[in-house]
Amino acid sequence: EIASCLVGSEMCIRDSMNCESKKYRRIVVKIGSNVLTREDGRPDTTRISALVDQLARLHRAGTEFILVSSGAVASGRSLLEPRVGRIDTVSARQLFSAVGQVKLLNRYYDLFNEYGIACGQVLTTKQDFETRRHYLNQRNSIRVMLENGVIPIVNENDTISVSELMFTDNDELSGLIASMMDAQALIILSNIDGIYNGSPSDPASAVIREICLLYTSPSPRDKRQS
Repeated sequence: EIASCLVGSEMCIRDSMNCESKKYRRIVVKIGSNVLTREDGRPDTTRISALVDQLARLHRAGTEFILVSSGAVASGRSLLEPRVGRIDTVSARQLFSAVGQVKLLNRYYDLFNEYGIACGQVLTTKQDFETRRHYLNQRNSIRVMLENGVIPIVNENDTISVSELMFTDNDELSGLIASMMDAQALIILSNIDGIYNGSPSDPASAVIREICLLYTSPSPRDKRQS
């Protein structure tokens, strides 16, 4: 089951203890490949449709959201893998994502269109966050989409990315997008229950239910050095 639900204009994060709700003006929702695909690796169209239903209600309630969606490589693999011969890992990722991104976005387009909502594609790379000009252009592009009621669907541009210049995963990308767009919340939909204090596969590991960020004011000496 997905651990998070979006209902009306409220975000509700469920755990075994309680369910707290808060209203947000702008959020980022990241959907992982494991959420979008079935056990055989093919896209789970029923689940994707259910997620879009919830997101459409959120949009109609007036909450802006940016969707960071994985699943392009998985979509392309399900279509091409039977016919592709021996191919190296990087080339396979580029090939599958090139085909799968079109397939995935078409799925989102059709589903959001049923609600009269337009969506647009934003493909990005790590380098786009490392140069000021690219960073501002990217931020402006997403801002214009939001201002005009268009849902930005963001993913890493795997067709031109290479291993050493890729994001760790789309969790990292969604965090960068949330910071760049001044989002009030980041919701990560995953088949993992949360952040663990060890490997999730280790029975001794436990979910960290709350993470507190501590801010320490710089000393006068640090201020002088800066």
